[in-house]
Amino acid sequence: MARMAAAVMVVAVMAAAVLAGGARAQLTEGFYMHSCPQAEKIIKEYVEQQTPSVPGIAATLIRTHFHDCFVRGCDASVLLNATGGNEAEKDATPNLTLRSFKFIDRIKAIVEKECPGVVSCADIIALAARDSVVAIGGPSWSVPTGRRDGTVSIKQEALDQIPAPTMNFTELLQSFQNKSLNLADLVWLSGAHTIGIAHCNSFTERLYNFTGRGGPQDADPSLDKVYAAHLRQPNKCPTPTDNTTIVEMDPGSFKTFDISYYRGLLKRRGLFQSDAALITDATSKADILSVVNGPPDFFFKVFAGSMVKMGAIEVKTGTEGEIRKHCAVVNKH
Repeated sequence: MARMAAAVMVVAVMAAAVLAGGARAQLTEGFYMHSCPQAEKIIKEYVEQQTPSVPGIAATLIRTHFHDCFVRGCDASVLLNATGGNEAEKDATPNLTLRSFKFIDRIKAIVEKECPGVVSCADIIALAARDSVVAIGGPSWSVPTGRRDGTVSIKQEALDQIPAPTMNFTELLQSFQNKSLNLADLVWLSGAHTIGIAHCNSFTERLYNFTGRGGPQDADPSLDKVYAAHLRQPNKCPTPTDNTTIVEMDPGSFKTFDISYYRGLLKRRGLFQSDAALITDATSKADILSVVNGPPDFFFKVFAGSMVKMGAIEVKTGTEGEIRKHCAVVNKH
């Protein structure tokens, strides 16, 4: 219970910690109050209007925010196009399935029309991610603003720094600690897998070639056998080379922001190796049990707290970076 109470308290103090300038973050509530007072309202209304007709947008916006923050901080570098023959973050394998770029571009165009050159793409990502989760019935959280956009985007950095679905617990925890996030943040942020989809090739090694012998009998022994058989069905992932079929991250509940993802982990039904890894550590498993056995709003509160913390990773503020006119390209000076 002490762990649970402490986690709930995090949400109440997290925004204050960000506003106080911890971890380089010089972000403030209502940063655009005078320079573009309608900015947050415009973003929220667009997300609310579009979410019903854009399936899975909440999942992809959360993932875009996460992938952005893990490389060069939350600076919208994930949105930049390749230039001069140099590949950008969006060209890296983990980002090839992000489906949010045009959606963010449309928001940016509307905001630019209202307030040219004022609102950063980095802030748009952070705000749209929060608003999309709220739009599907998930939790809300504070999004202090004032992030500025980066001007550098390198493919290899995304490959090196974005946590991979094949990681074990030690690797996962280290990747989070590298970004000043802790074990609890790893568990709570992984809860975003309660929504969204995944391509078969991101996990079929667990189904067909876990030790290198090959075949359906060479499945990951940590994966529930019934679930593995379900995933190998003809309408799911019938071959180890399928790179087009998609499956639900949280079967039967992938459109609902709830705790069923964690229940699935305890049944050994985590889709990725990185999901399954969360129950291999005693403290991590205890946190998962605190969600499953806790009050209905516990997951919402701890997830919100970790999202605030993640949104402040290595942000650029003040005179750093720039405010891009178009999210996919740096400004011409």
